[in-house]
Formats: sequence, C-alpha cells, structure tokens
Amino acid sequence: MSKKSTAAAQTSGPTRTFALQKIYLKDCSFESPNAPAIFAEQWNPGIQLNMHTTSSVVAENAHEVVLHTTLEAKLGDQVALLIEVQQAGIFQIVDASEEELKSLLACRCAEILYPFSRQVISDLATQGGFPQLLLQPMDFEELFAQADAAGQAKTKSKSK
Repeated sequence: MSKKSTAAAQTSGPTRTFALQKIYLKDCSFESPNAPAIFAEQWNPGIQLNMHTTSSVVAENAHEVVLHTTLEAKLGDQVALLIEVQQAGIFQIVDASEEELKSLLACRCAEILYPFSRQVISDLATQGGFPQLLLQPMDFEELFAQADAAGQAKTKSKSK
C-alpha cells in the first residue's frame, strides 16, 4: 500500500461531529419580593450565582442541553431579586467517546449557552428596575474538573 492510500484509509473513517442545531429559552422567572421598598436602598448587593446543566437525548445523535442558572441578589438579609433561567440548546454530536460526550455536554455546550443566559439575566434585571448585572465569563472546563474531582472523592469516601 502506498503512503497516499494509507493516509486516505486513516482519514476515511468516522469523524467526530459537533454542531449546534438550535438555541432557545426554555423557562425563566423574575421575582422582586421586596419591591418597591427595595429601590430606596443603596444598591450594593450580595450576589449568589448557581449553575448546573442537564442533558437528554432527543433523537439519534441529538442532545438537548439545558443550562440552569439561578441568581439571587440580596441587600443585607432582604432579597432584592431572584432570577431563574433555563437556557437550552439542541446539539448534534456524532462519534464521540463516552468520556468526550460527557465533557462536550457539560462544558462545551454550557460555554455556548452561557452568554445567552447571561443576556437574559441582565435584561430581566434592568426591566425589573435594577441596574444592569454583568456576569463574568465562566471557565466551564475548570468547573467540570472540580465537580468531577469532588464526585470522585465522594465516591472514594463512601467505598471505605
């Protein structure tokens, strides 16, 4: 076999595909339980941001990934606002190993969805009468690695 035909044989096998099919807002809510009194307070909130992803298979090689984001802003012990967003997407993923698929669903898809979720949160806050909220970029690979390490440590401690 010549070098050209060997190279062609190596590249003619299945190739991994990762493609975005659709992005959509699945659910959102906004609460300002202490309005309008909260607007008289000095705006220097404590912000708590919680995020996680869920995924499901919707068709062959098609996965729905939902980035669940909850933001709570408090002034002292009063809740100024509570925003919950479920930003979703359909992703085509072909020929990924189980480990690659897990990483793609948890990290890469979340990286794609997060800017949309961030925008919805900022828009809801300003439409609710509050200053713009600028959420910082996230390193989902680092968060995934930390969660994976914590899960492995928890598994090890349970097996002892």
